[in-house]
Amino acid sequence: MPAGKPAGIACVNLDDAFSCPLFGRPERPDLCAQFKPELSVCGDSREHAMQLIELLEIATEA
Repeated sequence: MPAGKPAGIACVNLDDAFSCPLFGRPERPDLCAQFKPELSVCGDSREHAMQLIELLEIATEA
């Protein structure tokens, strides 16, 4: 996704179970490989992460 994507929108590479089929493969984008998940952003589940992302989006609206 060279132009990026909005927060809360799934990456086009994710499958129906939200797993990345590119994980660990050479064609995985560098940005993904460099991402270090943090509890404050990712929470302890996908649902929690989505709630946190929504709160961050609201807090940083221009």
